[in-house]
Amino acid sequence: MDDPRQYGHQQGHSPPMQGQQYAQQPPQYLQHSPQRLVQPSHQPPNPPFAAYNAPPHLNPNLAPPVQDPTGRLSPMHSPAVSPGLDHLTQGVAQMGLQRPQTSTPGSDHLPSPAVVPARGKRAARAYHNEGPSPAAQMQPSLADYEQPGQHSSYFPPQGQPQQPGTAVGHQQQPHYQEAPPPPLGRDPRTAPPASYHDSNGPGIPQPPHTAGQRIPAKQRVRIDPDHIPSPVAVQEADQSLYRVEPYLTCSRNPAPLATTDFVAVDQGNCNPRFIRMTTYNLPTSDDLALASQLPLGLIVQPFAALRPEEGSIPVVDFGETGPPRCERCRGYVNAWCTFVEGGQKYICNLCGATTQVASEYFSHLDMSQRRMDLDQRPELRLGSVDFVVNRDYWVQDNPNLPGSQPREPKPLHHVFAIDVSYTSVQSGLVKEICTHLKELLFPPKEGQAEVNGVFPPRKGLPLGAKIAIMTFDRTVQFYNLKPGLDQAQMLVVPDITDMFLPLNDGFLVDPLESRLAIEGLLDSLPALTAETSIVEAAMTGPLKAAMLALKSIGGQLNIFQTSLPTIGLGALKHREDNKLYGTDKEKTLFGPQDPFYRIAAEECVEAGIGINLFLFPSQYIDAATLGALPGLTGGDLFFHPRFNPVRDGRTLRAELGRVLQRETAYSVTMRIRCSNGLRVADHYGNFFQRNVTDLEFGTIDADKAVAAKIKHEGKLDEKADAHFQCAALYTSANGERRVRVHNLAVPVSSLISGVFRAADMDTTITFLTKEAITHASSKTLRQVREQLTDTCVSSLLAYRKHCASSTSPAQLILPESFKLFPLYSLAVIKTKALKGGTVASDVRTWAMRQLKAMGASATVRMLYPRMMAVHLFADDVGFPDERGQLVLPPLMRTSYSRMEPHGAYLVENGERAILWLGQAVSPQVLQDLYGVDNLDELDTRLSTLPNLPTRLSAQLRNMITYFESRSGVGCIPVLIARQNIDGTEFEFSNMLVEDSNNEQARSAHPPCTCTLADGSRLQLSYVDYLCMCHQKIQSTLMGEKNKDVADSSSWTTW
Repeated sequence: MDDPRQYGHQQGHSPPMQGQQYAQQPPQYLQHSPQRLVQPSHQPPNPPFAAYNAPPHLNPNLAPPVQDPTGRLSPMHSPAVSPGLDHLTQGVAQMGLQRPQTSTPGSDHLPSPAVVPARGKRAARAYHNEGPSPAAQMQPSLADYEQPGQHSSYFPPQGQPQQPGTAVGHQQQPHYQEAPPPPLGRDPRTAPPASYHDSNGPGIPQPPHTAGQRIPAKQRVRIDPDHIPSPVAVQEADQSLYRVEPYLTCSRNPAPLATTDFVAVDQGNCNPRFIRMTTYNLPTSDDLALASQLPLGLIVQPFAALRPEEGSIPVVDFGETGPPRCERCRGYVNAWCTFVEGGQKYICNLCGATTQVASEYFSHLDMSQRRMDLDQRPELRLGSVDFVVNRDYWVQDNPNLPGSQPREPKPLHHVFAIDVSYTSVQSGLVKEICTHLKELLFPPKEGQAEVNGVFPPRKGLPLGAKIAIMTFDRTVQFYNLKPGLDQAQMLVVPDITDMFLPLNDGFLVDPLESRLAIEGLLDSLPALTAETSIVEAAMTGPLKAAMLALKSIGGQLNIFQTSLPTIGLGALKHREDNKLYGTDKEKTLFGPQDPFYRIAAEECVEAGIGINLFLFPSQYIDAATLGALPGLTGGDLFFHPRFNPVRDGRTLRAELGRVLQRETAYSVTMRIRCSNGLRVADHYGNFFQRNVTDLEFGTIDADKAVAAKIKHEGKLDEKADAHFQCAALYTSANGERRVRVHNLAVPVSSLISGVFRAADMDTTITFLTKEAITHASSKTLRQVREQLTDTCVSSLLAYRKHCASSTSPAQLILPESFKLFPLYSLAVIKTKALKGGTVASDVRTWAMRQLKAMGASATVRMLYPRMMAVHLFADDVGFPDERGQLVLPPLMRTSYSRMEPHGAYLVENGERAILWLGQAVSPQVLQDLYGVDNLDELDTRLSTLPNLPTRLSAQLRNMITYFESRSGVGCIPVLIARQNIDGTEFEFSNMLVEDSNNEQARSAHPPCTCTLADGSRLQLSYVDYLCMCHQKIQSTLMGEKNKDVADSSSWTTW
């Protein structure tokens, strides 16, 4: 089993280049420079942009620096916050960060290190052992890397001895010595991230229980892991470009990596958070696209959250006339349209048709052919805009009936259906749901004034939004929450096969008006259900009831389910069969066993209802069938096997808070339009699709993204840009009908080198992940994994053949933009969704739903987690610097070989964090983080860090707060993994994707050197997988060469 919580189971080489800037001199073998993306002619000069100084994570929730009571810590200077910083930085300045002062008699300050002696013989804090540590070694400096413009070559030519990789090291400071901090504590912005161990370092042997059968030593190639492409180095190099300067959306530079924290300035192209391309140089023809073997596509996240510095999307209201649209393709007017004939007409950038300008929209043109009112027209200056639309765009009450009337948009309503069966009550789930729901709906603020006898709800629930609460087991219980009632009134519907609403008034209520009844119900519900002995929970009853209540208004349904629904409509059977794991029939477990849920989901989409499904199983629950409800309606599937309030309670609260507070739209229809010569061939994601062009969602929120596959319909003009427009018609959470429009223009290239040079690795791997998971329902997992590897090899082979054909076949040549392709492909193969081995179908289905819904940033972070050495934190890590930015520690590559047995390492992937504690970890680390002296005293059920008055505790808690802010999840649980003790270490090991773990597949390519003769499963490391890809490329090249020789020898002249 894969998840340690589930169902109670146990748990020379030339070094790679740093991320090359787009504007640098192109490689010599590339004869083409990407065309400069021409800014719209009407675009005014860019205003001077002050350096942004505070990422969104810097808020009063960050803990200030804390001086250790023992006095071992050196003083830390408070950040010099300048008056010109934005409101977030000013908030950091108000955190009260003070320079530690020497204690004087009668003062409240702690004594300084000079006054209070250190405990024992230690003169300074140090969490590592005596003697020089290999952790001080670093990767080669920038000067030691290949110069920009050269190939990245990772294998020596045949006949030449392989040269060992070198690493620039720094001498380790004497342990327990006062300041300065160890070399690894240097500012990560000024140098490449440190590699804690080189390949010759001792490291830690991979635990036997995490590594299966490996490649025999005689078949392994000796490659220095430090000299193959590093995602840590690439990500850090890209982040350094945007620490101060913003990204200009019409600049020549490529979009920041999906993992980069940046601020974008909208110049006519939308923010990359909304649309990302697999390559920002589109090939001119389908033949060129096939030659490159690169997938062409988009990742669209239309409601992605923006940073505060980026502002909000402007809302434009054209009144009853509606937004201007092209008469031919129906595209919306945008910054790339050209106005002609004195402003009376405009040329559509998508189809090239000319459209008459309405009289109320007319404006004269100036000498440069720009509209005179340009500064007052955000739709003509920006890449993203919201149009308020008229009644013609409203949802029809019943579109299938003639004469159906449009329904007036209303705020988003929420229905909560809570399982109150025996399992749910005994696990503490009912109490947790009621407690968190009450806290989220009503803020427990002291001194908050009442308004007409009620308190306002917490921010996030729009004014006018209503809620309803149901409970269910083998019957469905409704609650009358009508304003004026002192307590809720229960009504029970026993026949779940013939569901109806027993309430005409009092079911959906405004929490402002019914607070007393709602709070009373949530307070009393755990006690009311405490003595239940009913084990069945028929979720189809509340599902049908919610559909009846919301069918004419739309809204969101949140269902909390603990067991397989075995009674009522849509009753399911236990169909889990371990014998199917790893076979061709395993894919049958990923499809629904009853069409009832798919039909219900389609009806919900039509009514504008989205479903969030919270699953808390103690055994098989058939997530594949139940998952059709959130999968088709655009909701979330949350998964908490063997729910434990201590471990999972905080995460559940964060998920509920995210559901209520993130931007959510409902009754959504989305279409992606392309300029002439291009079309959208396919879509991948969680949605419902009636036709080939439109995607429909009951609800869609800030965390959801879809992929669109692009095909050529003709040859593109290299002198003109290619254009894309995403239009989402939706009802906002506050009840306004709008169209959100995102526009993107990219250059076109006739050279394959230009296509590769502008390729985006993060977008490509996100696109391929969604495509692979979509195919998993019709292909075997082995075929899906092989297809991912073949795609990686084909792309690298195409680059080798067309851009680096003169190099030796023995050398592995990787394009700069795609040098991480093998690693990310391997990471996808190692996910719970696609990996080989035994993975419960519920876990695998949940992972598939997750990856299909994620945007590029969340996907890349999930594939390659962040890893850092906590015991080596410098004193400034985790606190704001002089610019107000949080100081981050140097990241590590994910491998046991780079760890120390006395270390403490944190791995985080945006969903969870695991703190690995070595058997020889310093007791001071345990004392500073958890207040205990040895590993045996730790409570491994904890998923949060205690709030202790130590510097290390404040640092790590601040880092977790930062990760939560970046991911948007609101809570990242921190699990404990003690070396060779806890089952959580198995999950920790699986997150180290560069190691030999996560069974990949049975052999399908006997010629590969990485294959065992008996075809048994292999545990591929990053080095092994890179070698396998290289051999496939070599074999193909040699096969083509031999074929060419054979063809030429048989040729005769006439």
